[in-house]
Amino acid sequence: MGIVTTSRRVDFEIIHNNRGITDFMDFVLCVEDYAKSKPYPDPYLKGLKKFNAKNEEAIVVEDSERGLISANKANIDCVIVHNEFTKTQDFSKAKYKIDKLEDILNILN
Repeated sequence: MGIVTTSRRVDFEIIHNNRGITDFMDFVLCVEDYAKSKPYPDPYLKGLKKFNAKNEEAIVVEDSERGLISANKANIDCVIVHNEFTKTQDFSKAKYKIDKLEDILNILN
């Protein structure tokens, strides 16, 4: 698993430094690591390259319309996790929609 974020690395590290989430990740890509940010496909294409994977071998978990557009442009299936901040955004092009992250287990099984 990897994290692909539009955050600057310094900001990401300040927020997540002591949360332990990166312990479960193979990599973290921040905005400095790719040419164009979401909604361009560059972030997820770079993630595929890091994994040496094809788009059909990956799945993106997102919570924003910009992220969904980015995943779609990279031709990667996208799971949207609903939240209060983005509840008015258009997620009609998402392959899957879930209410909480734990629900992804139903998709992956």
